[in-house]
Amino acid sequence: QAQLVESGGGLVQAGGSLKLSCVVSGSSVGSNAMGWYRQAPGAQRELVAAISVGSRAIYLNSVKGRFTISRDYAKNTVYLQMNSLKPEDTAVYYCAAWKTGTIAGSPLGWGQGTQVTVSS
Repeated sequence: QAQLVESGGGLVQAGGSLKLSCVVSGSSVGSNAMGWYRQAPGAQRELVAAISVGSRAIYLNSVKGRFTISRDYAKNTVYLQMNSLKPEDTAVYYCAAWKTGTIAGSPLGWGQGTQVTVSS
């Protein structure tokens, strides 16, 4: 089973940038669809971005044009570059892996999460 370890969260002012990383072990970012979810206090966990094995990427409408998901096959790592951050982006961000190469159904596993806080 894949193990996912996120890092890169922190406190940033509105308009700033952060880059989240997710190191994957026990699986391959080249064989499984990968993604990022987030969960704000009192809210449901929502899919922020995901990328299939065929490099098809999908994004939450509110982050389109600001966030970019990517992966490094050599490092077996998935990234989420977040620009023009807004206070409403504040949440715990979770890395996720699907069982197959397509983004379908619920992810197979999650990381422990990394906190992103955007101050106004």
